Amino acid sequence: MTYHVLFVCTGNVCRSPMAAALFNARARRCGEDHLYYASSAGTWALEDAPASTNAIAVMSQRGIDLRTHRGQTVTRAMLDQADVIIVMTTSHRDALVSEFPRVRAKIHLMSELVNQTYDIADPYGGTLDEYEDCAHHLETLIDTGYEKIKAWIHSVAHSSQFPNS
Repeated sequence: MTYHVLFVCTGNVCRSPMAAALFNARARRCGEDHLYYASSAGTWALEDAPASTNAIAVMSQRGIDLRTHRGQTVTRAMLDQADVIIVMTTSHRDALVSEFPRVRAKIHLMSELVNQTYDIADPYGGTLDEYEDCAHHLETLIDTGYEKIKAWIHSVAHSSQFPNS
């Protein structure tokens, strides 16, 4: 079985595509890319837009190619298919829970990977240094919280298999 992590931000051209790519790179390094994969979407996506130029640049420095990414708006089907949903801000979480309350148990803030509660700043329209700061922050959270993401996946998978336990 392959487990799916959905990263969500606003426009789906900066934070969430970078986070999904970083997660996928981490799974590959761990030899677990056959078990875990990530994709991304936005609450107000720039539909079919490429990743921002600066996001492409900072990921390229990490050996990750975002040139084929295209923005997409999150859908009920995406949320239902994801084993875990990781959002960048509390407003993303609140918007998704408001519109799709049944997925609440699958939603986590990115900052929860280090047992904190804060929003990941959006570098959209910012400098290359701001994108690098964001990418570094996302990479640190994913590297630190990779095992936690897997635990969230298996916790949700277990609770959906055994709804009465």
